[in-house]
Amino acid sequence: MISKNQIKHIQSLHSKKNREEEGLFIIEGIKLVTEFINHQKFVIKEVFATFDFIDNHKSGLISNAISFTEITTEELKKISHLTSPNQVLAVVKSTEQKLDITLLNTSNSLFLDDIRDPGNLGTIIRIADWFGIKQVICSPNSTELYNPKTLQASMGAVLRVNVITMSFEELLAKTKKLPIYGAVLEGENIYTTSLKHGLLVIGNEANGISNEVLKHISHRITIPAANSNGSESLNAANACAIICSEFHRQLTY
Repeated sequence: MISKNQIKHIQSLHSKKNREEEGLFIIEGIKLVTEFINHQKFVIKEVFATFDFIDNHKSGLISNAISFTEITTEELKKISHLTSPNQVLAVVKSTEQKLDITLLNTSNSLFLDDIRDPGNLGTIIRIADWFGIKQVICSPNSTELYNPKTLQASMGAVLRVNVITMSFEELLAKTKKLPIYGAVLEGENIYTTSLKHGLLVIGNEANGISNEVLKHISHRITIPAANSNGSESLNAANACAIICSEFHRQLTY
């Protein structure tokens, strides 16, 4: 049974301020929580779940020494941020991930310049995972990794991708003169450009890549639109998927 104080505490973690102060975040749903239990990249402080989830996952919880509390569906609704919560919620300790210099200088990495939408960030992390990109660097003004919507949209990819926060200036000091590709509206056609391993920059949903970052872009690339189109631009996550796909195609096949 969950106590009133526990309910209040978990509800407080819906706030970014409280997540940062306590170094905790929440994850929800059978798939996401099960992946966190099995992967062990993050320390799970406690699991709150209905009988069905505990009955199906008790051995994994016990073998990984994870505390768990059985709760009712109604109690789960009180602590969940989801419209339709699914069996389980876990409280997890946040971990500060560090830049992997080797990954940065030997493979593709993404730099996200002021991505504000949590769903976009989570989707981009999932895209990176799909195309084998192991590192995503977020600018300090980008949305928070541990936002529940980000974690939900990532579908567990946060367990396989190194996601860090760092300014572009700090990042530049770590590179070995890498090619820096920037997704812009006016640039070289990505399908006719010879692509190499480097840093791929995705800009803000509304304003694109900032001027401070744009001046360091060595290769401006664009996704060509049909002549008859009326759209001004693509969603940041959609553009990222297309760009990552073309990099993967050229560098793999």
